[in-house]
Amino acid sequence: MWERTVTIGSGGKSFSFTGWKVGWAYGPHELIRAVSAVRQHLSFVSGGPFQYAIAHGLRLPDTYFTEFRQDLARKRDLLSDGLARCGLGVVPSQGTYFVTTDVRPLGYDDGATFCRDAAHRAKVIAIPHQLLCDDSTVGLPYVRWAFCKQPAVLEQALDQLSSGLAS
Repeated sequence: MWERTVTIGSGGKSFSFTGWKVGWAYGPHELIRAVSAVRQHLSFVSGGPFQYAIAHGLRLPDTYFTEFRQDLARKRDLLSDGLARCGLGVVPSQGTYFVTTDVRPLGYDDGATFCRDAAHRAKVIAIPHQLLCDDSTVGLPYVRWAFCKQPAVLEQALDQLSSGLAS
C-alpha cells in the first residue's frame, strides 16, 4: 500500500494553531513530486516564519502528542455530551476538531435556520453542513461545532445553548 499512499499533515491542526498554513506530505518519491507540482499552483505564499516553530514542535516528545490527543478527546466528549443534553443528535467524532449534530430532534429541518437561531438566541455559532457539501441537501439537517477551545468556553457555550434554545 505504501507505493500508492501519500500522508499529509498540518501544523495548524497538529498544534491547534489555526491559520498556520504549514503542512507536509510524505510518501513515494513519484507521488510527492506530483503533490509538489500541484501545491505550487495552489498557494502563492506560505507561512515561512512559522516553519521553524512547526519544525520545533515536530521534535517534541511523544508524550506531548499523547497528552494533546487526550485533551482533545476530553473536549470532544464535553461538547458531545452537552450537545446531546441540549437535545441534538450527536454523530460520534473520531478524528477531527469538530462534532456534527443532527438538528431534527429539536424540530429543525434546516441546519442554516438552526444556526441563525442559535446565534441570535444563544449567542453561539455553529456551521451548517449544507455549506460544506456539493449537494446541499445531503448536509441540510446537520451542523458542525468546533471543540478546539478551552473547556470553560465550551461549558459557557453549552450553558448558553441550553438556556437560549429553551426560550
